[in-house]
Amino acid sequence: MSVAFSLLGLLEREPRHGYELKREYDAVFAHARPLKFGQLYATLGRLERDGLVALDGEEPGNGPDRKRFVITEHGVTDLERWIAEPEAPEPFLQPTLFVKVVLALQSGRDARAILDAQRRRHLERMRELTAMKAAAGEVDRLLADHALFHLEADLRWIDLSQARLEHVKGAMT
Repeated sequence: MSVAFSLLGLLEREPRHGYELKREYDAVFAHARPLKFGQLYATLGRLERDGLVALDGEEPGNGPDRKRFVITEHGVTDLERWIAEPEAPEPFLQPTLFVKVVLALQSGRDARAILDAQRRRHLERMRELTAMKAAAGEVDRLLADHALFHLEADLRWIDLSQARLEHVKGAMT
């Protein structure tokens, strides 16, 4: 799961202070990958350095000034590319794919198209593994079967997620 792209996706809806950004991140994504304040501000610093976010203003707070960040056009372009790009099928894919689907739903992007692209990539990888099994020895067949079973589980999750997209979208608004 990419913390940087998660933050970009959250900033796309509206500019936020670091504290607000962490609170929303925790509400949506902390179960998949917790985020410490130090990591949040280090990531925001890199995003700012790379021109993906910009400082939108500062306000006095009870401690240091509160900085408000906004996503840049370059940040939106990178976020769109990342969301649309299928992930390499591998075990433990779901946290990254989950983030992409949630961010797509929040931003009005086509989450169904993201899941369809991922399904195609999974099926392609399953065909590769099945072909490999035909010429493999017993040990390699065991390894291929392990990967195939994980991919099948991912496909079940993708199908279930597509069936629930409208309900999930409604729950997020």
